[in-house]
Amino acid sequence: MILLAWWWGAQHLPSFVLPGPDKVTQALFALWNSETFGRDVVATCRRVLLGFGIATVVGTLLGLALGASRALARFFEPLLAVFNTVSSAIWAIFAIIWFGISDATTVFVVFMTAMPLILTSVWQGAQTVEPQYVDLARSFRMSRAQVLRKIYGPSILPHFFSGARLAFGFGWRVSLVAETIGSSDGIGYRLRQAADLVQTDQVFAWTVLLVALMLVIEGGLLKPAERWLFRWKSASKGSRSAAPSPSSPASSPSPVPSSQG
Repeated sequence: MILLAWWWGAQHLPSFVLPGPDKVTQALFALWNSETFGRDVVATCRRVLLGFGIATVVGTLLGLALGASRALARFFEPLLAVFNTVSSAIWAIFAIIWFGISDATTVFVVFMTAMPLILTSVWQGAQTVEPQYVDLARSFRMSRAQVLRKIYGPSILPHFFSGARLAFGFGWRVSLVAETIGSSDGIGYRLRQAADLVQTDQVFAWTVLLVALMLVIEGGLLKPAERWLFRWKSASKGSRSAAPSPSSPASSPSPVPSSQG
């Protein structure tokens, strides 16, 4: 349906406004065979992954700290709201002033966009931990690392993963904004270059490529990692469904024959 609507619109509009699927496909092959294609894709992926990795480490540690201390949570909650409301374009302007035309500009923008989302998710997950489980673990003289791994970990992981997936998507998008104004290579830079030259078919080709890359990362990396991390959930569900219910015939005691005579 989308392809049909796209083709129909391209028949009634100039190609510099809406190029058809055939022209975009030709532009995709031209980009694939260009000398700079591999370098641009690798440069964008490297910046996004580096910024997201730093945001994951910092956001997770700060989220655990806020979840463990109410005083820190009360102090940083207004500051966190400020970080969540500042636009990524503003961070990009600050990054250009501080770092100039370099990889650090994009990495910084991705970090400042993804870190508050991960921090908030980990903080919310830490608040769902039952205090009696922590007390029970301490009564068994578990170390702090064991309490964090066995008590906090299973409660925080679902919140962390949902926040991390959202943060990665936002980080991927804002990286293009940062690259259009603060890089000399990368997908965002090529998008701006194609737009300046009114090469709309290449703009559409880069957009299709970005969607394909995001789907590959989502379906080939994030979803399999989520299934692997939460495989214990499906195992526990299977064990509960396999266990006989109290009202089932298998669980009810067999009648004892009465002895007569």
